[in-house]
Amino acid sequence: MYAYLSFVLYFTMMPVITSLPFLLNHPYKFMNMTPFIDVLLGRGDFFRQVLLNVIMTVPFGFLYPMTRKLAAGLGRTLFFFLMSLGIELLQPLFNRNSDVTDIFTNLMGGMIGYGLSVIFRPVTGRILRYLGRTQ
Repeated sequence: MYAYLSFVLYFTMMPVITSLPFLLNHPYKFMNMTPFIDVLLGRGDFFRQVLLNVIMTVPFGFLYPMTRKLAAGLGRTLFFFLMSLGIELLQPLFNRNSDVTDIFTNLMGGMIGYGLSVIFRPVTGRILRYLGRTQ
């Protein structure tokens, strides 16, 4: 899980273009609040961006239920949302663009991963029991 989160931070926050002492010394770029505007206007490689955002959070949705016992459904959804929102709010500090579409697609990926974890729970439960952890 730690390796996965390290890769997420690497791909969403790096490269750090600003010098750390001057981190807050530039104007904050506000988040694009129009969902799927790139898709609607056909700008850039929107399909690739949407797909990569979904794929990036599928492992989180799959792995997180194995590490924590949260409230069912809504608690997990809220945590996926807060993780995605945190990343999107921090990106402008590192001269990266922030987009509300990323929050939706990250949430979708987290929910797909959670669905897969429910499907594979018998297998992962056996593995965790073998490793000495209970699920």
